[in-house]
Amino acid sequence: MSAADTSAPDDLGALAKGGRTNFFGFVIRLIARIPFLFIAGRLYGPDALGRFAIATITVEFAGQLATLGLKRGLAQQLTHSGREHVHVVWDGLLVGLLGSIAAALVLIFMPGLMFPNSPIYGLDWLLPLTIFGWALSDIALAALAYRGDVGATVKARAIVEPWTISIGAGLLYFYSTRDGLILAYALSAIAAFVASIVPLLKSYGPPRGWRPRPAEIVRTAGWNLPLAGADAIEWGSRRLDIYILGRFFAPEIVGIYYFAQQVASLPQKLKTSFDPILGPVITQNLEEGNKVAVAKQVRQVGFWIIAAQAGIGLALGIPGEAVMGLGGPSYVHGTAALAFLLAAEVIAATAAVSEAALIYVARWRNLAISAAMIVVQVAVSVALIYAIRDALPHLRGWGLPIVEVAQRDDPWSAAGVAIGLMVALGMASVVKSHVLARLLGAGVSGWRFAIVTATAAAAVIGFIATSFFPEWLELLAGVPLILCAFGAVIWYRGFGHEDRVLFRKAEGAR
Repeated sequence: MSAADTSAPDDLGALAKGGRTNFFGFVIRLIARIPFLFIAGRLYGPDALGRFAIATITVEFAGQLATLGLKRGLAQQLTHSGREHVHVVWDGLLVGLLGSIAAALVLIFMPGLMFPNSPIYGLDWLLPLTIFGWALSDIALAALAYRGDVGATVKARAIVEPWTISIGAGLLYFYSTRDGLILAYALSAIAAFVASIVPLLKSYGPPRGWRPRPAEIVRTAGWNLPLAGADAIEWGSRRLDIYILGRFFAPEIVGIYYFAQQVASLPQKLKTSFDPILGPVITQNLEEGNKVAVAKQVRQVGFWIIAAQAGIGLALGIPGEAVMGLGGPSYVHGTAALAFLLAAEVIAATAAVSEAALIYVARWRNLAISAAMIVVQVAVSVALIYAIRDALPHLRGWGLPIVEVAQRDDPWSAAGVAIGLMVALGMASVVKSHVLARLLGAGVSGWRFAIVTATAAAAVIGFIATSFFPEWLELLAGVPLILCAFGAVIWYRGFGHEDRVLFRKAEGAR
């Protein structure tokens, strides 16, 4: 216990510093993402946006696989290696390069994986080349995070990448309404790569004397297989719903759902805000055998993430119709999907933070749980699509505003995919937190009753805003008022001394 007591303050300060930096990045990313959604929704339309969504999700999934788990596994490689760190990092970059070549070749020769419900034309063939940018950028940022430089992640992922795609999509619309989104996406991948490699070279320097070690690279890749699988499944679970939709629905419905997903994924970025700094802190405590400290860190960060995601989820979900209306009138049909997706992000927080430790103490078990979660997600999603479609004729008899549409143009049953994701993530949260608590010998749940009280306060303010404000005022005033109501209750009823270090820069930095 003493080990935990002595190490916890420094660890908490490191976590708080990283969380503050990345929360600032989250706010910037939020500001940058809204113009992209507005431009893509209003100018290109839901059909083009849906086609773009399926293609880029496939490419990004391939990029996740191409890193071979080094996005999170590099911290442990650097902790245990006796070699110069710059050589370990460049070994990792070489692994990512080889993985990217393999992934890109697969998609180049099997483009139907990117476009399962639409023809291939124009500059679509460029998309697999962006895998190199995403994979190498992720590895470079992981290396920088190991040295505590989370600011590089903020610049690359929260400023350079989203603003490049937002500005690019707007300007390239006048060049080509068909290829504008694809070109903007390619530009954002290049920009993110440059914004990651430049600070890496400044921090680690050039790889003088580095010689690739093929045998060690193969061992690294093999050791990282569970991490690569967990990364791919965790990332893929948030995109698999889009791929399922692509198999059952027309591109227009996929575009509406993708708009909702992009809004809902904003709170999820808060969890990834802590990833770069949480990984090194956990690995260092595990190296010292300090399991109690790890459990404490998981509980602490878990509460921060649950509270933040719940507040943001309520602020975006209560005025959901106004939020979805930013893309245009047709996007309002995705409001139900938005609500379930936002709820899924809050439910998933416990699983996500537990996994940050499980990947080091029970890699294969974590992978098995994640794989089971994917199976549940697919089964529940497909079952609900058919169930809701069968129920729609009966609901029309109740006078609900459901229009007569063809099955592939039906936006209502698409919400079944969001419910499937929510159910699967709920299962993963329960199982992963239970397994981790047993392995560490201490509780890891970040849940506190104050979240319920804060939710009630936010709901009251939200009811007033949606009942009496016009839509534009719901967004300009209602969203911040809901956040303020939730935050005030959390601050006074939920936060203790250690929680408030997140907001005290001087103390947290020491």
